[in-house]
Amino acid sequence: MLRALIYILPLALTIFAFIDCLNTPEDEAKHLPKIAWVFIILLFWIVGPIVWLAAGKVRHAPAGGAPSEWARGRRSTWVAPDDNPDFLNSLKDGDKKDGDKKDAGRTAGSTQDTDRADAEARLAEREADLRRREEELKRRESGSGPEDPTPPAA
Repeated sequence: MLRALIYILPLALTIFAFIDCLNTPEDEAKHLPKIAWVFIILLFWIVGPIVWLAAGKVRHAPAGGAPSEWARGRRSTWVAPDDNPDFLNSLKDGDKKDGDKKDAGRTAGSTQDTDRADAEARLAEREADLRRREEELKRRESGSGPEDPTPPAA
């Protein structure tokens, strides 16, 4: 059992240091580039991992015991829009702009009414044209269509 421990312990230490080195951001690797640390860990089987763990990485001590999930991830982005003050301010600005548009709409109500009336008139014309075309199609299918005296409108 002791013989197996002699091989398993350095192997476990090497694997741990290798994974720790790969997960470390490039700017937190001290003294050498990260790729150099990877080669040192893999080539110098026992010494490489120990040197990496001792001097290869910037270590941050947790402030109040074990680091929280938030501190481990070092998340610098906002989790939800409700937590982001910039997003909340943009919503407030949007509400102000919508209020200004409503006030401007009240003063320009007559132009909106004429635009709405024009749109309704165009819609009524299109519906009438559609009904006329449907009736013409029904007449053609029933056999009385070619004798129709009114030509289709373009």
